[in-house]
Parts: sequence; C-alpha cells; structure tokens
Amino acid sequence: MEVKKWILRFAFVSCACATSSAVAETFEYYDQTLAPAVTSASCESGCTDNCDTSICDTYSCASSLACDSACCSASKGCNCGNCSSAGGLLGLGILAKSDFCFADFISPMTNPVFFEDPRTLSELRFIFLSHKLPAALGGNSVQVYAMQARAALTDRLSVIATKDGFISTQSPVLQSGVADVAAGLKYNLYRDVQAGRLVSVGTTYEIPMGSNKSLQGNGNGEFHFFVTAGTRVGSRGHWISAAGLREPLDTNLENRVAYWSNHLDRQIGDRPLYAFTELNWYNYMSSGNAFGLPIEGGDLFNLGSVGITGNDLVTHAIGLKARPKRNIEAGVAWEYPMTARKGLMDNRLTADLILRY
Repeated sequence: MEVKKWILRFAFVSCACATSSAVAETFEYYDQTLAPAVTSASCESGCTDNCDTSICDTYSCASSLACDSACCSASKGCNCGNCSSAGGLLGLGILAKSDFCFADFISPMTNPVFFEDPRTLSELRFIFLSHKLPAALGGNSVQVYAMQARAALTDRLSVIATKDGFISTQSPVLQSGVADVAAGLKYNLYRDVQAGRLVSVGTTYEIPMGSNKSLQGNGNGEFHFFVTAGTRVGSRGHWISAAGLREPLDTNLENRVAYWSNHLDRQIGDRPLYAFTELNWYNYMSSGNAFGLPIEGGDLFNLGSVGITGNDLVTHAIGLKARPKRNIEAGVAWEYPMTARKGLMDNRLTADLILRY
C-alpha cells in the first residue's frame, strides 16, 4: 500500500513539473513574439511603484515583459524590457528608446499630420495615401508618399517631424510637387503604467516650403498646438483621443482650424492583429481670401478658402493593423466623409509602416 502511495506522489509531482515546464516554454515563446494585454492587478512582492501587470502574478516578476525589483521606479513606473526612454540626447546617450511600457498600444492612422500618438517614441513612420477628389473638383486622385520621424530626447520629451513628402496627382485642380515641412516638440505630462493612461501636449510649426502648384507653400507658416491622451479599455482595447488648433500666421492666406480625432481599437484574440475605427472632426474657425472657392482643405491642405467660417467636416475610418514584433507596426485604413461637405476628400486609402527603436 505504501509503495502505491509513493508511486502516486511521484506521478503527481512529475505531472506538475511537466505542466510547469510547458507553461514556462509557452510563455517564453509568447514573451518573445507578442506583447501581452496589460491589466491592473496586484503584483508580486518584488514589483512596486506602478509596475503591476497580470504577468507578474501569473508568471512571477522574472519575465522580461513583467517587472522585478531591479527595474521598478516611482518616477518612471515599469522599466522592464527596455521600457525606460531615459538616457537620450539630454541624458547620457544620443537617442532614447521608445516607451515600451505601453507596447500593447498601436498608433492612430488617419489625420496623419496632426493626430499624434501620446507616447514618447523614437521611430520612423512611412506613409502612403491614395486620396480621391470629389467629382465636383474633377475627380481623379492624389497620392502622397511621406516619412515621419520621432526622436525621444528624454523619457518625456521628444522631437517630432510630422509633415513632408511628395504629392503625385492626375487631377486638373493641382499638380505634382513637394509638400510643406512641419516639425516640433511633444512632452508627456502624465503617465500611469498601472492604470494604462497617459497624456501629452505639443506644438509644431509648418514651414511653407512646398510647391504652390500642389496647393502647398502658401501663407507665412502655421503653428499647431495639441493635446493627446490614451487609455486601455478592458484587457485588449485602447482609446486614443487628440484635440488641436491650427493657427496660421496670416489668416488671409490660410484658415484657422480646430479638430478632434479619436481612435478605438481591439486586439483580435492573442494574435498580433488589431481592428480599429477612427473619427475626425474639423471645424473651420475663419475664412481667408487666397482660394476663391468655399472648399475645406482637410488635414493635408490649408487653402485659405473664402466663405467657410463655421463649417464642419467629419470623416470616419475603419482599418486593420499588425504588430508582428514589439517595435514594428503595419496598417491599412479606409476613410470617407460622413458630412454633406466633403472638402477635398471623396475617400482615402492610408497605409503605413512603423519601425520603432
């Protein structure tokens, strides 16, 4: 009888060890390929100061995507897995790393010049737009090839270059040429890893150095002031919202525009895929006298149009993004106007590729 008990005990222990080993191997693979959905949970005793994620409880603090006592900081929260972006140009290094404590977020896609991600990031973002013009403006389409760049200087401050590129078109309304260039600064005001929330503010200046024939290069420049925020929604969803003001130096040549952009996504199961929807609202606060037709320029153009004060333009988009690795994103979105007024947009296809440091 005693022998049978020992045999049963040995079988139970072996089974438990095998199960534990399988779980560890499964997590090691998951840890290296997909960033997990992070939820608020009480953490292991070694994890403190906003470093609490569900992984700490399930797999202990030893995981590179979880937290251990050596990588917790009251000021920066969870710094594991190169979360910290400290040590940049204003620290010891030249370029700081992106904030990977929010690696489960994805960046918004539409209103690409102005809808800014609230995270502190170092990245290159390649953008392609195929923009169809309304039939009233001759139809045809406009293609834009652009690259944005962001560089974290500290764990909160980053330089952002948000507009450039080449405009190609078959439209009778405009011709092919280069776009204006815009750059500025973004600063993270609030960051709570445990709650999954962050808020940033920033400003950019658009230099009117583009081609006039491409409806660029007009005016004396334009400032953009914005606030952007993000939060986790449940265990697999995210909401990013940004509002801003486009303030031209010469309101006769360009229009004053306020906007509010929203992004809502959800990860599809455990796959590195996200389905998302976005909504953009533009309110035209002034009219100019540089463009003789009452047409709104949207996000890419500021025409200085007559007779558009108080007009609203609302666009909606749906899309899909893939994040095969923590530092790579690729997505596609289709956007269309929801209001009777379409401005220069009949519909638009956007594709992007982000390489993040």
